[in-house]
Amino acid sequence: MPLSFLKKTSEPKLPSWKILIVDDEKDIHTVTKMALKRFELEGRDLSFLHAYSAEEARKVLTEETEIALVFLDVVMETDEAGLELARWMREDLKNKFTRIVLRTGQPGQAPEEKVIMEYDINDYKEKTELSRVKLFTTVYTALRAYRDIIKIEEARIYQELYRGGLERVIDATSEVLEKHTLVQFFNGLLQQVMSLLRINDQSMLVQMKGIGALYSENDYEIIAEINNNDTEISLDDEALGYLNQAITAKKSIVSDGVLVGYFPSKNNKISLLYLKGIKEISDIDAKLLEIFSGSVSLAFDNLLLNKEIIDTQEELIYRLGDVVESRSKEAGNHIRRMSEVCYLLALAIGMSEEEATLLKQAAPMHDIGKVATPDAILLKPGKLTPEEMEIMKQHASIGFNILKGSERPILKSAAIISAQHHEKFDGTGYPNKLKGEDIHAFARIAAAADVFDALTHKRCYKEAWPIEEVISTIKEMGGNHLDPKVVDALINNIEKAIDINEKFKDG
Repeated sequence: MPLSFLKKTSEPKLPSWKILIVDDEKDIHTVTKMALKRFELEGRDLSFLHAYSAEEARKVLTEETEIALVFLDVVMETDEAGLELARWMREDLKNKFTRIVLRTGQPGQAPEEKVIMEYDINDYKEKTELSRVKLFTTVYTALRAYRDIIKIEEARIYQELYRGGLERVIDATSEVLEKHTLVQFFNGLLQQVMSLLRINDQSMLVQMKGIGALYSENDYEIIAEINNNDTEISLDDEALGYLNQAITAKKSIVSDGVLVGYFPSKNNKISLLYLKGIKEISDIDAKLLEIFSGSVSLAFDNLLLNKEIIDTQEELIYRLGDVVESRSKEAGNHIRRMSEVCYLLALAIGMSEEEATLLKQAAPMHDIGKVATPDAILLKPGKLTPEEMEIMKQHASIGFNILKGSERPILKSAAIISAQHHEKFDGTGYPNKLKGEDIHAFARIAAAADVFDALTHKRCYKEAWPIEEVISTIKEMGGNHLDPKVVDALINNIEKAIDINEKFKDG
């Protein structure tokens, strides 16, 4: 998926070749400029810098970049001021690129052979021999040499950057390949593309806006986002326009500080990355993004295949849960609400996206053991007798025995939740009277979600409670029946939990 760049039609003026004249005679500066005023090489004219002593030249060379040629007088403040400046340029300033042409009016003061042998200069001329023609020839020769050296150096740097960039692509691809959910994938994609482009300057990050979106059946779904304004990002007309442009072109695009990464899959779903606020992307970074795009598309295909398997497992689990709930005359939406609230609470107490998703997928199996509970007990509208309650309690162990032994993460988690979601934080629960953090975090969260759903909905033995009474009761349960950390998370997110109830109403 090659990247396309929008280029301006007007060609900017090429930069001038910079020449520094170092000489304590002002006439030499004037004559040199006049002789070379019509000089041009490869469409680039000359710009002149001036220094009238070695000390002034050091300042110019330190402050200016890309000086192609120095015309250097030998005798200035001292008899060897020019020679010492040449040594300083090469050894102290580490400037190996600028061409140095030594010009002297006193050849006996600095013999040519000695100078060539002991100093890294590129040409030696007596001032008397530098006619206009010879001056042109000298400048042409020096600038061509400088041009070629710079090209070789740029090629070397490009190779190093490309090699380093490929290492970053490999690292970034590995990071994305490790993601197991769409949210993780898109968050990872946003972060790794920013890392690949070396977007780490704080001022850039403050201005950055990013969206990870899934495109399927002519619709966009925002999966992840980067936004430093703490406001929800939506697909405004500008962002939508760029995404549509990438979809139409079937490739990534870069334009006006916006990057849209286009990562198709084999099943007609496309992952899209929208980044606004980026600086101009270099050719090498564009090439690296192209390589990265191919790797990411493969990762996206694998993720979608894995998601299809997980979605199938999840649907089977929900259907199994529905069977249990239909026996107890409770709407099947109980398990959907409970799963969503479990996911909400898991993230709220600091679990990773992967852990929260696993809990969400396993939670519907929490009451699977009720398949063995007799209808007379399961459907009894009134209070259970102590003997009946003991039979009811067996569903936790029965559910564990049904699910145990599987190596599948969802079923292993479901077995734990089934066994422990009736344990109480103070150790008075069943079946094993586990206490505090001896109860698995998944089960502690599931217990809170189950209590919240039971209190806020009608059951065969009770009516739904007002939300104020639910909140008060759940607060009282913190530290005895329920984990106080989970209770705090539920109370702090009570509006979101109520929204989940509204979304998955009974019936």
